[in-house]
Amino acid sequence: MTQEAATTAELLTAAKEALETYHEVNVDDDGALTLRHGDVPCAVQAMQLAEGLTVLSLTCVVAWDLPLDDKLAQSTAERAGQGLFGTLGVVRTERGMDVTLRYAFPAEGMEPQPLGTLLMLVVSTASQLRGELLTEVEDTPVD
Repeated sequence: MTQEAATTAELLTAAKEALETYHEVNVDDDGALTLRHGDVPCAVQAMQLAEGLTVLSLTCVVAWDLPLDDKLAQSTAERAGQGLFGTLGVVRTERGMDVTLRYAFPAEGMEPQPLGTLLMLVVSTASQLRGELLTEVEDTPVD
């Protein structure tokens, strides 16, 4: 096993232990962690960007197949600028609009409690955003 592989494996193990305080965590075949916070699926990966810089990357799928509505897209873009933990992404697909929340940060050496707290801030933000977006969709009049 290379040093890079060992470092990323250690970081994923630390993230798994930190998240298991809050959720059931699955380990995928590629080593990535997956979990669900309410209806929001999330994945955690580790990667070494440079020697001495290993990061965790957390991606949450906030919502999918939302209506292609300009007001909803604008509302999502405004939320992206509100200083969230993470970056909101909007992708237009054949079935509608998908929204993700991504956050990457150097995590090597973090203790389990602060690591878990930081990860849960992102995951809970994703769940809150999902609720807000779905409420907004329900409240949008149909033309």
